[in-house]
Amino acid sequence: MSCGPSPIPATTTAAVRSTGPPAAASVRARARASAPHHTTVSGRGRRGRRASTALAASATEGAARALNGLLRRTAGAVRLTSHHGTSPWHPHLDSDDEAPWGEWFLASSCLALTVLVWDRQRPPGGLCTSPSCTDVYLTQSGGPPRRYCSRRCATRERVAAHRRSRS
Repeated sequence: MSCGPSPIPATTTAAVRSTGPPAAASVRARARASAPHHTTVSGRGRRGRRASTALAASATEGAARALNGLLRRTAGAVRLTSHHGTSPWHPHLDSDDEAPWGEWFLASSCLALTVLVWDRQRPPGGLCTSPSCTDVYLTQSGGPPRRYCSRRCATRERVAAHRRSRS
């Protein structure tokens, strides 16, 4: 069965937003309940490192392969939930509404990155090339390839290169 043509951007945005987190109070309660499994958003946790493999891919095929592997190992079946009537119906890939926060975050991140690869037909982002930084970034435009996660990293590296050339 073919998925058909790429969705229009509004459809992609709606799909990504619909996989958003449950209410903030619920997220805090789930994070406290699953504290030993909690991961950092910065990508330094075990689950974050796994999700960053899709961002580290230099080609679309590599990103798709990494995401397929993550989805196969970590995501549950796609299901609809309303969190016991507390939110509008939306899709989830985690095991259930009481799953640990880290599981929800990884599954939702994989779904969002999958939609980006599908929609744009290119890797969804990358790893910052600054040797002192371990952050990842999402590519948001079709402009020149991005190398750094932020202007701060780019400026720090440019200033360091300038100082090396002057000494």
